Amino acid sequence: MQQHELRPPRGAKKNRRRVGRGNASGHGTYSGRGVKGQQSRSGYKTRPFFEGGQTPLIRRLPHRRGFRNPFRVEYVPISLNDLARVDGDQVTPESLRDAGIIRSLKKPIKILADGDLSGPVTVRVHRVSASARAKIEAAGGTVEELTPRKDPEQKRQRGKKKSAAPEAKATAEDSSDEEATSTDEASEDEASESEMASQDEEPDGK
Repeated sequence: MQQHELRPPRGAKKNRRRVGRGNASGHGTYSGRGVKGQQSRSGYKTRPFFEGGQTPLIRRLPHRRGFRNPFRVEYVPISLNDLARVDGDQVTPESLRDAGIIRSLKKPIKILADGDLSGPVTVRVHRVSASARAKIEAAGGTVEELTPRKDPEQKRQRGKKKSAAPEAKATAEDSSDEEATSTDEASEDEASESEMASQDEEPDGK
């Protein structure tokens, strides 16, 4: 096949529809727009998904409100009653998996205060509730959280820094105003001293 023999496939090229060129063409009189109405006028344009005034599809479909927090951490809850099934006095994610209490170690674990302990145990998991910690320590055990908690003081300090920024700006402006007033007063004192000296020298010149 030569370059001059290339042809578009059948039906790929169509003639432009010429409207308003007489009824013999099939597109005369109303030019395919129909009789009157908004769509027959020039400049007709609608927004996307407009359905002529009826309730559009996006509003007819059910919608769940709210949002999904991307920073939410989902813990596997473990009660104090389940710790009795662990062999030994060391409670770790690995020992909980070996005892069949949890299936995998992919999600963090949190101990809840549901039930009581029969003896002291050492708990090393990701989170322990305050009431569960009190029961474990009352039984003579210890608690160690694998992931550190966020210090609330740091959040307060961040808020203080944001509020302290405009205050620092205001104090800086006040200090600059005070410096300007002090320099003005010093210049006035120097001018007054020079005037006094010139008045004292005038009688001697005469």
